Amino acid sequence: MTRLRPSSDHQRGLFISIDGPSSAGKSTILAHLSQLLIADGEQVHTTAEPSTGPIGTLARNLTETVSGPALACLYSADRYHHLESEIRPRLEAGETVLCDRYVPSGLVMQRFDGVDPAFLWSLNAHADRPDLAVVLEADPQTIAARLESRGAHNRFQLAPGSSHAESRFYRQACARLVQAGYDVLRIDCTTMAPDQLAQIIRDRLQAFFAVPELETTDARTW
Repeated sequence: MTRLRPSSDHQRGLFISIDGPSSAGKSTILAHLSQLLIADGEQVHTTAEPSTGPIGTLARNLTETVSGPALACLYSADRYHHLESEIRPRLEAGETVLCDRYVPSGLVMQRFDGVDPAFLWSLNAHADRPDLAVVLEADPQTIAARLESRGAHNRFQLAPGSSHAESRFYRQACARLVQAGYDVLRIDCTTMAPDQLAQIIRDRLQAFFAVPELETTDARTW
């Protein structure tokens, strides 16, 4: 397998976020992608939000009892602490950081509580932009069937029509992120296997390293 970048290059690592609807397979795809990048010779650090830090732990514990702007503020506070305490140091050490949920999810989940999208953006606008924001998409009916099979993990997934609403919220979030200059890679994961999806992301990263001067502001759809 071709190394993504020469080993002599001592530089900041690459920051990749992976977001998408519940049961889209984010964690599985992230694990496959990590294996591919390690095989390419990259040093990889995987993480997730809410983080395992004190604010993230509090946010996770309060998700079922706190809602609206208060919960949105708690999640964004965790995001900034996560950046300061974990993500930035890893990137400065030259590691590739893969994050399961990031700003895209921050623009989506509290929409179920009726929080204004503009308020959510104001909370997240100053978070570090990932080098690549991967957003998974899937047929809402397929997502609903997966949720029914495994069971809901939080109150957001219990809302009637949650899969359709979440898919719509992510489309709107992608549009906002592209407008803000994010490099967004949208992938339909309805029928593709996790290892295939990971390979698509890995190939996109290879192109990223091959043409570092390329700055893309258009969302891509596979």
